[in-house]
Amino acid sequence: MTYIISVSRLKNRLENNRDNTVIVDVRFQLTDSEAGRKQYIKDHLPGAVYLDLEKDLSSKAEKHGGKHPLPDMTTFARKVGNIGIDHNTTVVIYDQANEMFAARLWWLLQCLGHEKAYVLDGGYEEWLRQENPVTDQMPVLEPKRFRPILRDEQTANIDEVKEKLENDTAIVIDSRERERYLGNIEPLYHKAGHIPGAKNYFWKDVLNKKGSWKKDEVLREHFSAIPKDKEVIVSCGSGISACPNILALKMAGYDNVKLYPGSFSDWISYEENKIEKKEE
Repeated sequence: MTYIISVSRLKNRLENNRDNTVIVDVRFQLTDSEAGRKQYIKDHLPGAVYLDLEKDLSSKAEKHGGKHPLPDMTTFARKVGNIGIDHNTTVVIYDQANEMFAARLWWLLQCLGHEKAYVLDGGYEEWLRQENPVTDQMPVLEPKRFRPILRDEQTANIDEVKEKLENDTAIVIDSRERERYLGNIEPLYHKAGHIPGAKNYFWKDVLNKKGSWKKDEVLREHFSAIPKDKEVIVSCGSGISACPNILALKMAGYDNVKLYPGSFSDWISYEENKIEKKEE
């Protein structure tokens, strides 16, 4: 099953069935938390609403739990309804290009039981490249009542990660770039390296050389070393860039896939946890 929608398909959908489609802009920059909202205010896809990574798609960071903890799901479900989404709504999410933030919202909607969510291939830049219009007009929202169907089995906490690594009952993926995985660089956190036992699958490797999402059959080959009958727990730095890998694993036919929301930033918040720097 694909969770990616092309610009042409979105354009066709809007021309024929706009009332049942909500477009969500999630552009964001980790180094400038206001940049995405400013981009949205300047211009966006017609009818698009904005959700902020830190204000809407995460909760406040504390001592443990990672840099971008999951939002309170009851509050988040209410926000989803307030922007016009229910279970009959098709949701199309876009980033600046094919970034990691659209997949975070896609995954959160999956956790609420919403199946009709798609990531726009190429995002805002591809929409513009195909000479489609943008606007600075704010949409008129029509709130709906969204009834969440919570899927707690979509996440794994730190205790579960430890247990399953120790018992070899799950494969843990680290979605960060190789140099961070190996601990050669670490621009964000006070410790470098990775969770012992984690395998490195850089999230950008689910994209082709042109920056578009790879097709299902190519993704199956990409993840072919991972048995489909084994649980896969996906991590990254703080539960954001893991989400494109989760989406790609689902497209490749993996069903038992979980997010470790706190990821490496949660792992290193416990001084007793060991860190590895070699390839695994």
